[in-house]
Amino acid sequence: MVASKTGIAVGLNKGHITTRRELKAKPSNKIGVASQRNVFVKNIIREVAGFAPYERRLMELIKNSKDKRARKLCKSKLGTFLRAKKKIEELQGAIASSRRA
Repeated sequence: MVASKTGIAVGLNKGHITTRRELKAKPSNKIGVASQRNVFVKNIIREVAGFAPYERRLMELIKNSKDKRARKLCKSKLGTFLRAKKKIEELQGAIASSRRA
């Protein structure tokens, strides 16, 4: 939060009084947002190709309630813990949807 300028040359809020410009959203702000088409294509590929061997092993670990071991294995495969947590969340959703069906 920025305090408003006072127009005085000294002090905490020193400086010429100006109005903030409203800028358009930059295209770079949209990086990482999944488009509808990409989600559709990923779903089709998942149906056709299925899960990778390490993903099947992770699903078995999750089913056997060895979540910590699953996260550690996933981190070693994917590189970062955030990616691992996201993948575990995705696989838990897949397990839940397969149980519903």
